[in-house]
Amino acid sequence: MRKSMCLLLVLLLLTSCGIANKESSPSPQSKQSPEALSSQGKHEVQKLSNDNGTSLNNSGQPSDVQDSGDVALKDHFEQLAKRVPGVNGAHCVVMNKLAVVGIDVDGALTRSRVGSIKYSVAEAIRKDPRGVKALVTADMDLSGRLKDMSRHISQGNPISGFASEMADIIGRIIPQLPEDTKPQNNNQ
Repeated sequence: MRKSMCLLLVLLLLTSCGIANKESSPSPQSKQSPEALSSQGKHEVQKLSNDNGTSLNNSGQPSDVQDSGDVALKDHFEQLAKRVPGVNGAHCVVMNKLAVVGIDVDGALTRSRVGSIKYSVAEAIRKDPRGVKALVTADMDLSGRLKDMSRHISQGNPISGFASEMADIIGRIIPQLPEDTKPQNNNQ
């Protein structure tokens, strides 16, 4: 599992490094008259979707904006984390089948108590039937960054713009993966 997360991180970093603005010659559109420019874009465009109802952009690829299912899942994970005793607040970003959950806890708690709270949140997410992989962190900085990202995404900013920031966040987390949480046997 750790190898696949590392591979995902490397792939995200490589794809973000490959995108660069290179100065090119001006496009012919920039030399058009103002009348020609004002007449463009006044056509109705039908939103594309594939057979299963997933929104597609003009190139036929899945849409770059977060759909209502991801928003509902984000809200569900935040509420799930807030129900754990000791969690004052939670912030979540969902991208595809990966959720990163940042929790706010009391700063006076011991490190072992914070670890127990993280474990409890990860266990609650593991028991969720939706089948999403999740990373849980109690780092204040990362939780704040997740809160800002969540706000920007809910305002309609494209998710792909946050890929490098997500790669950085995932790289900094020592994950408490829900798959690592095993039910405790009380047969002692």
